[in-house]
Amino acid sequence: MNIVEVDIIKAFIRTCEDGWQQGWHERNGGNLTYRMKPEEVAQCQAFFTQPREWVKIGVQAESLAGEYFITTGSGKFFRNVPLNPAQNIGIVEINATGDSWRIVWGLENGAKPTSEFPTHFMNHAVRAAATDGAYRVIYHAHPANLIAMTYLLPLTDKDFTRALWQSATECPVVFPGGVGVVEWMVPGGADIALATSKLMKEFDAAVWAHHGLFCSGPDFDITFGLMHTIEKSAQIYMLAMSAGQGNIRQTITDANLRAIADEFGVTLNKKFLEN
Repeated sequence: MNIVEVDIIKAFIRTCEDGWQQGWHERNGGNLTYRMKPEEVAQCQAFFTQPREWVKIGVQAESLAGEYFITTGSGKFFRNVPLNPAQNIGIVEINATGDSWRIVWGLENGAKPTSEFPTHFMNHAVRAAATDGAYRVIYHAHPANLIAMTYLLPLTDKDFTRALWQSATECPVVFPGGVGVVEWMVPGGADIALATSKLMKEFDAAVWAHHGLFCSGPDFDITFGLMHTIEKSAQIYMLAMSAGQGNIRQTITDANLRAIADEFGVTLNKKFLEN
């Protein structure tokens, strides 16, 4: 048996391939991390290599001390993950103080975890705390229609949430809490990690202006589905705005949104409703 035959590794690889097929990962764009369950670590440990040196993350989360993460590699292409997993993804262990990682499998030939690992790490800590440990996936991609929206709408949580909710009927059901928005920041450092993690205390998804989208969830299906739903709604919004030259004749009303929430048993974030 090879580690790529382990279910959780297969699911990780499939998500990378699906994202590439959607066109969300040009060149080395985007990144994916997964906080492993103890039984998944046990299934993979027989394939671990000699641990490499500890590397400071740049941020700290004591709640994640001793955890293991599957991660895409810095500068690696999503399209290459299925072709050679060991060179393009890896498993890292977090130290006892929650401020350093070391590679225990994969990321061969000097590769390192994604440059966005500090942001992923802080968001894992926040989402795990907010969901009693249920959320395990952080996914960042570059969906074009959502990025285009960041050039048109005010960069507020309310403006983006309402535009997305009103563009596709399933959106209030899929993300009833809405989405957060981070104004443009240099990616890869502690500042954007902290800014995003503040939003992730409340939201499952955060828009990065002129850059992309961060999504979180309990598993790959839910997280990928959230990304897919938001981008589909953004596509509908952009098509409607383009075809109507900026004029919208009718849309989903607040009364409609409430009716959807009642029918599907979800609680909408009331601060994004007008009346």
